[in-house]
Amino acid sequence: MPYWKLYYHFVWGTKNRLCLIDSAVEPQLYRAIAAKVKAMEGFVHALDGTEDHVHLAVSVPPKIAPAKFIGDVKGNSSHFVNYVVRPDFEFHWQDEYGVFSFGDKGLPTIVRYIQNQKQHHADGSVIAMMEKIGD
Repeated sequence: MPYWKLYYHFVWGTKNRLCLIDSAVEPQLYRAIAAKVKAMEGFVHALDGTEDHVHLAVSVPPKIAPAKFIGDVKGNSSHFVNYVVRPDFEFHWQDEYGVFSFGDKGLPTIVRYIQNQKQHHADGSVIAMMEKIGD
């Protein structure tokens, strides 16, 4: 098995940035995301977000392209919400996403930023670059 140490910060939003991730959906959605990451042999360092978007700090094996990884995570999690959590509800992600790579030294900062998403958005202390999803 090859040695690898790759870190990514993904951010993606709900379709039309609708506030679809409420307190009833959030824990189940995050468990589904974490389970898919594990199934793809990745490791979740941090996962959190707000009502309309999600941040994920993750290590992904080099055999999986970031675009393939996030496509699978988004597809699996939206399917889970639509068929298990709320079958009478239409939950969709927007097509776009942001991905940023970083090194060991940046991991604590990224993890802290993601774990405090709700507070950052409440008090206006977001870092614009880390919130970028599309053009």
